[in-house]
Amino acid sequence: MKIIPAIDLLNNQCVRLTQGDFDQVTIYSNSPDDVASMFQEMGATSLHIIDLDGARSGDPINIKSIEKIIQKIDIPIQVGGGIRTLERAKMLLDLGVSKIIIGTIAIENLNLLETLVKSYGPRIMVSIDAEQGIVKTRGWKISSGIKSIDLIKTLEDIGVSSIIYTDIAKDGMLEGPNFEMYETLKKNSKIGIIASGGITSFEDLKRLKSIPLEGAIVGKAYYEGKIDLKEAIRCLPEESFPV
Repeated sequence: MKIIPAIDLLNNQCVRLTQGDFDQVTIYSNSPDDVASMFQEMGATSLHIIDLDGARSGDPINIKSIEKIIQKIDIPIQVGGGIRTLERAKMLLDLGVSKIIIGTIAIENLNLLETLVKSYGPRIMVSIDAEQGIVKTRGWKISSGIKSIDLIKTLEDIGVSSIIYTDIAKDGMLEGPNFEMYETLKKNSKIGIIASGGITSFEDLKRLKSIPLEGAIVGKAYYEGKIDLKEAIRCLPEESFPV
């Protein structure tokens, strides 16, 4: 299982939100590219980057930080947040982003998602952010009324190869992931699943690996000193899942 460090960008700063609440912001660095470089030095083989301003408003406020990160490190990055048009997707991929993460348009514009998958294949990932198993969009503000497992089956049908699944209730709470949900999703789908939200300890990572999942995104647990990321990357290497 691949361990993927996370960098959340807000106003070109590295931050973390609690349960997606923009009123509960912790700033960790004013130089996200330095944070990215540090993760590469720790042994990370890819990074997860979310443009929070993009997710909230659709505006590419953090594009300069993304460019700096690409210029500074050699490992691939996956970027999400506010990618709701073909033009925005193409701009990021042309910039050097390895994979883009689609969220809202997987619900609001399935035809666009199909076009992106046909054009870019495995470079397109989908983020499913759910509360009590129901998918939410627009930066976790709007409930779609769609069950996670139903959306996953639709994504499989159109050729999406991997998803990032976040249980909103667990995100930023440092209380552990929703293991039962990941086990259910794994049993009922063939799509690659990357866990996000609530990962707090090395034991959490080992349990996710045993399910087994394709990857796990580590964010707040590292920034708050709960996980030795370098040790986790060393002890939980990538296995047979292409990310």
